[in-house]
Amino acid sequence: MRRVIFNQKGGVGKSTITCNLAAISAHSGHRTLVIDMDPQCNATHYLLGDLPESSTNTLMDFFHSQLKFRRDVRSPEDCILKTPFKNLDIMPSDPELDDLQTKLESRYKMFKLRDALEELSSYSHIYIDTPPALNFYTRSALIAAHACLVPFDCDEFSRRALYLLLENVEEVRNDHNPNLKIEGIVINQYQSRAKLHRRIVEELRKDDMPVLDCFLSSSVKIRESHEQAMPMIHLDARHKLSQEFRELYDLLKNSAR
Repeated sequence: MRRVIFNQKGGVGKSTITCNLAAISAHSGHRTLVIDMDPQCNATHYLLGDLPESSTNTLMDFFHSQLKFRRDVRSPEDCILKTPFKNLDIMPSDPELDDLQTKLESRYKMFKLRDALEELSSYSHIYIDTPPALNFYTRSALIAAHACLVPFDCDEFSRRALYLLLENVEEVRNDHNPNLKIEGIVINQYQSRAKLHRRIVEELRKDDMPVLDCFLSSSVKIRESHEQAMPMIHLDARHKLSQEFRELYDLLKNSAR
């Protein structure tokens, strides 16, 4: 299963959800890979603590190899690093990815990630973190994935943007990846006592939006998790948020059957 976590809005928890679902997958015994396609490198920081040394290959080097700038990168496996967590690897991002985008677009390299992931058959689960924009990297991820998960924070501006976002995903599906499935909308940083949050969720459901029946709470514990570069399943498996991530993981696993 190749899953992309995508929203064009920043700050909705894409990297957090990516890394925590991947960590639970790995903890459950599945060989799991995270691909960090966001130049902000949040998923890379979350799982490794620090950015890789300059001598280490990253996603940047993989795309350089597709442009023939790097001939020493012979396969996507050359750009994968082990994390401190068993069964969990990452293809780390690079802050300079933005500078490469125009060249990749002009040479129509959008299908190269999909082709590369087809070679990585040893990973049963692949999670792709994306930048907060519909750009070359996001489209490449949507083309390469089997499923799309949409994080959402309960904000009115986010709600209005959500309709366009789903239209954009549908367009990529129709044009390039007919097997892409929208798994659903994940309500993140949810506060059950907040009237605004409850109202927005009700409005989404009235509009037949695919809201998943598993909400992720707002908690300061996730900031500790980021700071310590340790997903919740490893930091505090009994915490309420850890259990919610587990429920989300199980929900997605069951719906994929």
